[in-house]
Amino acid sequence: MMMKEYDIKDISLAPSGHRKIEWVRNNMPLLAAFEEEFRRTRPFEGLKISLSVHLEAKTAYLCLVLAAGGAQMSVTGSNSLSTQDDVAAALADDGLKVFARHGASDEEYMRHIEMCLEHGPNIIIDDGGDLVSMLHEKRPDLMSEVLGGCEETTTGVIRLKAMEREGVLAFPMVAVNDARCKHLFDNRYGTGQSVWDSIMRNTNLIVASKTVVVVGYGWCGRGIAMRAAALGARVIVTEIDPVKAMEARMDGYDVMKMDDAAPLGDVFVTATGCMHTITVEHMMNMKDRAILANAGHFNVEIDMAGLEAAATGSFEARNNITGYSLPNGRIVNVIGEGKLVNIAAADGHPAEIMDLSFAVQIMSALYIKENHRELENRVIDVSEEIDDVIARKRLAAWGIEIDNLTEEQKKYLDSWQV
Repeated sequence: MMMKEYDIKDISLAPSGHRKIEWVRNNMPLLAAFEEEFRRTRPFEGLKISLSVHLEAKTAYLCLVLAAGGAQMSVTGSNSLSTQDDVAAALADDGLKVFARHGASDEEYMRHIEMCLEHGPNIIIDDGGDLVSMLHEKRPDLMSEVLGGCEETTTGVIRLKAMEREGVLAFPMVAVNDARCKHLFDNRYGTGQSVWDSIMRNTNLIVASKTVVVVGYGWCGRGIAMRAAALGARVIVTEIDPVKAMEARMDGYDVMKMDDAAPLGDVFVTATGCMHTITVEHMMNMKDRAILANAGHFNVEIDMAGLEAAATGSFEARNNITGYSLPNGRIVNVIGEGKLVNIAAADGHPAEIMDLSFAVQIMSALYIKENHRELENRVIDVSEEIDDVIARKRLAAWGIEIDNLTEEQKKYLDSWQV
């Protein structure tokens, strides 16, 4: 029997995880096509990949596709509350190195990040930047064989660009999040749907008639606001960027400062990638039993530490919801401990959305493998060619054909003369 390397909750949970993975396999046509191709071509043969992404069924299928391509996979989660133990067990059962468990402490989480790197990766696939940060800060001894990597989310790209500005980034990283086939769909439609899926299933409350405050109007905020309005909510947007604020207003939403929005909201959703966008002072001015949720990668957008210090008590209001009693006698309810609500307290983005995002990951990893010698140690944009290939494959899976430019049209567009 194959010796398995893992640190998971319980290997006996694997059958449930296998069923979840099979479900998404049947709903992710792009990855299914890569899997079939990779079994023949083995493009990652001999390469080691360390991956830290929310460890649920869609991510597990990505890992299996990369393994089908010959990669030696070492896997961990990017958030302890988003790890699904049965899915982690299924990957371990399939012979992958897996280091993750639901509800791991901060210390355990960082130990799993380090364990994921111990096999000496050639390619990094990161979600939030913790693998890259660990390599640079604590394990530079493991960087000698790293060719480069890919970053999944806005927060991670922000961290990488800070490292690039400071001149410390030691290998090239592709900003997968910034690809059109990622942020236009994953951030907007994926976040928009999955955030409300989580809020509705955890609260069992109606959205129609409520006032929803969306903090931040990037692509995630756009999606959250759009779905809230479609469900019948009044939407208020808070922003620091005047152009985005103007955009929100023209999209039909009220726009104001958080100080003014705090007393009005029934539900608050943060989506900025920044810290303390909702402070204790804001919470003190909220309605009794206001609901708070975070859709950003890290649990710092809502000041949870400040809330825990200021609260006179806390209690389990409902599964995945903690109620905090404030000194003024009011209660605020926080979903998923202020962590990424759509995955910490639900199943994350729909399979079809992650099919697009993970197709970008796969093609970006191939790009690193094939071009790393020519790449600088900086944050690299996903090429238009990769976006175009993925979009055409997705359209083909839908049975959709589109027009192509004629040679006459190409000539016209390339000319400055009328």
